Amino acid sequence: MTDEQAIRTLIENWVTAVHAGDLDTVLADHARDLVMFDVPPPYDGVRGLDAYRDTWPGFFEWQKSGASFALESLEVTAGSDVAFAFALLHCRNADDNPERLLRLTIGLRKVDGRWTVTHEHHSFPHDDEPAAPAITAILDRWGTDTAARDLDALMEPIAEDVVSYEIDGNYVGKPAVREVCAAGLATAPGTITFTVPDPAVESAGDLAVAWSVDHITADGTETTSRATRVFRRTGDGWKLIHQHLSYPAS
Repeated sequence: MTDEQAIRTLIENWVTAVHAGDLDTVLADHARDLVMFDVPPPYDGVRGLDAYRDTWPGFFEWQKSGASFALESLEVTAGSDVAFAFALLHCRNADDNPERLLRLTIGLRKVDGRWTVTHEHHSFPHDDEPAAPAITAILDRWGTDTAARDLDALMEPIAEDVVSYEIDGNYVGKPAVREVCAAGLATAPGTITFTVPDPAVESAGDLAVAWSVDHITADGTETTSRATRVFRRTGDGWKLIHQHLSYPAS
């Protein structure tokens, strides 16, 4: 086996162990003075094998939710006693953007004839676009789709696991919310409009929160309600995962 093949096997085994939550294999072939630059803080890196070990239990808990950790590509360059490798990996939930890949660089040193990881650098590209225009566009599109009574279009930006606290009850799942919307449209056989003037939107990473006062006109009667909505960015765009609608108590 060449050095490049040995390093490739080492990294492939490490990736498999991460996905399986096998801590012993994850730690194997790592130097005691390892330095890791990880996605979360600390900004000056995780230093030492004990500190490296402590980063994994929380990640493994997240993995149990059905997340993937798998190689997309791997390149290895090896000298006589120093080597490096760089890779792209899928590190995501099933509904996350599949094009957003984890970047990995590994530095290795040969110790007593065995390749040992001395440095890891994990990162995602900083590709966050402002969420406000996309969320505002969804709210505006809901107005157009409400006026057109297009129930399928109204449902498109709603997540399958949405939880909605409506005026008249709590609803879990997209089918339940669809029934609520269908019933609302049916109560107004004439003209119906939905507008959200000047919504506020705050976002960080793949989550966004919007709050507003909604205006609904049904057959000439206008009502307003308070709304807080939470969106998650997925590979299919922003999806509503929670909303809370209410009237003030009189």
